[in-house]
Amino acid sequence: MVNGIDRFGLGRFLLGSVLGLALAGPAGAADPEVNVYSARQEALILPLLERFEAETGIEVNLVTGKADALLKRLETEGRSTPADVFITTDAGRLQRARDAGVLQPVDSAVLRERIPARLRDRDGYWFGLSQRARVIFYNKDKVDPGQLSTYEALVESRWKGRICIRSSGNIYNQSLVASMIESHGVERTEAWARGLVANFARKPAGGDTDQLRAAAAGLCDIAIANTYYFGRLVNSDKPKDQEVASKLGVFWPNQDGRGAHVNVSGGGITKHASHPEAARSLLEFLTGDEAQAWYAEVNNEYPVVADAPVSKTLRGFGDFKADSLNLTRLGENNRAAVELMDRAGWR
Repeated sequence: MVNGIDRFGLGRFLLGSVLGLALAGPAGAADPEVNVYSARQEALILPLLERFEAETGIEVNLVTGKADALLKRLETEGRSTPADVFITTDAGRLQRARDAGVLQPVDSAVLRERIPARLRDRDGYWFGLSQRARVIFYNKDKVDPGQLSTYEALVESRWKGRICIRSSGNIYNQSLVASMIESHGVERTEAWARGLVANFARKPAGGDTDQLRAAAAGLCDIAIANTYYFGRLVNSDKPKDQEVASKLGVFWPNQDGRGAHVNVSGGGITKHASHPEAARSLLEFLTGDEAQAWYAEVNNEYPVVADAPVSKTLRGFGDFKADSLNLTRLGENNRAAVELMDRAGWR
């Protein structure tokens, strides 16, 4: 049975891992289990892990937590880590994990075939498992979508005091800026960031859902957020959430140019994995048709596999052109993005 482990159960988890290895014999002799550190909420990954366990007979042990805390744990544990798979959100974080030396390259024809090259690490250290887009949401009573066009155009004077977005400490914003650095260079992107800050309706506060709620309430007219947050509001059984969603429209920027900014949640095999074959099997399973369809239906995220079905909710957002940038560049440009945002006064 899949085991959900919190920080208070870590000792029991470590003991179980040691016993499991002892029973399995020498390292690599068998893969009776796979141990997962996941920054994804349990509800957003546990059903898939249970399905994997049922199909393969490989027991899954799950630790969930904050992304940065789990990465730090991997670094601290080093060779003693029980983790075989690290799953987290955003290519920037996945690249941080690679740079921290906690992942190993994976040679898998299945992963190479099913996941487009731009959605995985060039050298196979991490793989995108689901996609999300960071786009513009507008208050339908206050904004004519014909006035919208690109991320770059959000610095125009017409948007003065009308934009909500979360802080520069958020990795999703850092990756958006990193993508712009790749397209425009540091100098032009910094000028854009200064113009965007000048158009903020308020000091950044809260998460993406808070930005959407603020736009619906008229505290701002535009919010920049990831699509799956909006999907959650659309599908919520709470009338207040549905009311928020009904007041907002989705706008896909840069459709005449490079396309809308996309990112991934993804995973990789840890450097010191005790069960690498089971870990690879799990990653491959998560790119299967069933898992990809589940991501779209339940998580409101776009599949990484091109022909995987898309949910009714996502179809309702409309078709769009995505930026073709290899997401490895988001992590490689992260430091420059953070420094640029600080200079621009984006707090």
